[in-house]
Amino acid sequence: MAAIAVWVTALIVPGIHLTRGDGQALLAVPEVSAVLGLVNALVRPLLRWLSCGSIVLTLGIFLVVVNSLTLWLAAAITSNLPDVGFYIDGFWPALAGAIIISVVSFALSILLPAGTATADFRS
Repeated sequence: MAAIAVWVTALIVPGIHLTRGDGQALLAVPEVSAVLGLVNALVRPLLRWLSCGSIVLTLGIFLVVVNSLTLWLAAAITSNLPDVGFYIDGFWPALAGAIIISVVSFALSILLPAGTATADFRS
């Protein structure tokens, strides 16, 4: 679901660019999603802990800023990978991208029931 959300975000937000060396940008989506997943798993908890006071004061709205910073960091990492280009032009496109990714991921989690990607072998 994260790969679809990243792809939709690259299509919608004007400051987010998804490219690949061979011209097939769609093939870069799994790599970008993997890096975003690693950044979310490793860096995001630290950012949430460091910004705990701001999150409480803003009643959770500051989490959008934390999400946009993790998206921006993932773009910085993937832009240095060979044949993968995921570029964000600044903070505001990263903020818009974080919101779009959250909305698309939420919508997909509502539309697709849990466990649809696995086969059910119960008899």
